[in-house]
Amino acid sequence: MLTKKQNFLETIHGGNPDRFVNQYEYLGMMAGDPISGQSKRPVKGGEPVVDAWGVTKSYPANVPGAFPMHDMEHRVIKDIEHWKDYVHMPQTDFPDEAWAGYEQRAAAIDRNEVFASTMSAPGIFEQVHYLMSIDEALLAFYTNPDEMHELIDYITEYELKLAKELIKHGHPEAVFHHDDWGSHNSSFMSPEMFEEFIVPAYKKVYGYYRENGVELIVHHSDSYAANLVPAMIEMGIDVFQGCVTTNNVPALVKEYGGKIAFMGDINNGVVDIPRWTPELIEGEVRRACETNGKHYFIPCLTAGGPGSTYPGVYQATTEAIDKMSKEMF
Repeated sequence: MLTKKQNFLETIHGGNPDRFVNQYEYLGMMAGDPISGQSKRPVKGGEPVVDAWGVTKSYPANVPGAFPMHDMEHRVIKDIEHWKDYVHMPQTDFPDEAWAGYEQRAAAIDRNEVFASTMSAPGIFEQVHYLMSIDEALLAFYTNPDEMHELIDYITEYELKLAKELIKHGHPEAVFHHDDWGSHNSSFMSPEMFEEFIVPAYKKVYGYYRENGVELIVHHSDSYAANLVPAMIEMGIDVFQGCVTTNNVPALVKEYGGKIAFMGDINNGVVDIPRWTPELIEGEVRRACETNGKHYFIPCLTAGGPGSTYPGVYQATTEAIDKMSKEMF
């Protein structure tokens, strides 16, 4: 029997996997670094909190995650032409002793079995609209392109500083990076605009990880992004995680398999619901596995991490994938 890491590599390279890669099983997450730890995490159903960028986030009950508050009182960038007056990069230069716990967790991961992986969120595009609201951000790409380029360069500088420290203290083999690039029906920007503003930033960040020993780049965007897949390949992404069904995932696997792999096609919005049933989940898992096949595809809930909004959904999905492995392999 292949290890989880070996089975993953056989799957994304079109080799001889002996089962489906089951959701996030191949990633050994390294959490708790002091740089990310500066940002308070809101408690589900609790009071809003302010992160290290000054973004106020709330986390209502029964929603998948926290999101920024963008009324004028809480918005960080109140005028894009003067963004430098509002935006201040979080601290990235912590003493070595502050990294001791992170280093211990990194050392405890069995790297023969899984990829030791960092996790970064929010991503570059998300950080832009966290600071100023998504409608203002999308308008500013048209009205203030110079300022948006400057802001993205500044966020990219932070990402590179973060990467340097994560590599130094954790020696990751994989990066799991969040950045949602669309709704379920469309990307937030055209491929041409995406190529101008977003691709260069990620080529720098993902290129830096590659140059410093990171083998695997997994990018989360639980959205429609089929029109951005060529750009993902250009960026160096190995796995597009979060690909919802509106992407026509089987068609993506057929067209791009071998250049990039696809992880998802089991929509949380369909199965991660209050009255979920094992039968509902098994039906969605069967559809995803049978239509996408054994290569270049990882069946997974589309949410950006192991877990679910409603208790039991993630485990039931894992069990259903195991059943399909026994049937199809």
